Amino acid sequence: MPEVSEVIETPFRHGELKLSLRWRIGRSLRERRHLEAIVLPNSFKAALIPFFADIPLRVGFVGESRFGLLNILHRLDERALPLMAERYAQLAEEPGKPVSRPLARPHLSVDPANLSITMSRLGLDRGKPVTVLCPGAEYGPAKRWPAKHFAELVRHLAARGGAVWMIGSEGDAAIGEQIARETAGTAINLCGKTDLASAIDLMSAADLVVSNDSGLMHVAAALGKPLVALYGSSSPAHTPPLADAARIARIEGLACSPCYKRECPLGHLRCMNELTPGRILAEIEAIGR
Repeated sequence: MPEVSEVIETPFRHGELKLSLRWRIGRSLRERRHLEAIVLPNSFKAALIPFFADIPLRVGFVGESRFGLLNILHRLDERALPLMAERYAQLAEEPGKPVSRPLARPHLSVDPANLSITMSRLGLDRGKPVTVLCPGAEYGPAKRWPAKHFAELVRHLAARGGAVWMIGSEGDAAIGEQIARETAGTAINLCGKTDLASAIDLMSAADLVVSNDSGLMHVAAALGKPLVALYGSSSPAHTPPLADAARIARIEGLACSPCYKRECPLGHLRCMNELTPGRILAEIEAIGR
């Protein structure tokens, strides 16, 4: 994104405090004399680094009673701002001022030279139409479409003469390997073999993306890719793909969905198990009309 001059990765997993490490990162940022920090997550932990960095303007929602850590506080009206993206955009405004609508659509650009290098490194080509599958979801298994469903979808796509690449983090490698095994290697498992930048490069080569509700789903939307987004425990009313070419696939009318849980609290995962490969193929057909 040309609007972003630098990305600083932090090593924290969900729920980890690591106070001394947050302090060291904050102090290292202090020398840069940043003027403002906008803290998107609502957790107490997320507000610590800007505080340790002595950034004068520290903006965020009240969240977990972050008085003092933040000094420009917004109060969230969830009904007025159902979309997560609008909630984040609200933090760019003065407290109490309505968010500017419509939101600008996110856009990612890709350097063709980097794409070529990544494809060469991984032994990939674009001789066939490419479908990218994103079988992971960092939040938890309740957001993941079953591996057996992905495998069946792969078999249908391969029968049509297409190539299938699976992209995800190292944590998604196991489910990617399961899908690759069940499809006799038809689906190429690239999970854990790319960093985020090269994953974005590869996704830019896709003719179609099928993804769980995950960060990579939003990447596909920002690249303007034809996309089928799979929803189970989460809701497209809260985190939809912000792209005109996207199709939403979910089971309507389930009383237990969305539950926003990491694991199915009822143990049946009907919201994902009953979302059949045939339904996803129908959504793919709808994109091509």
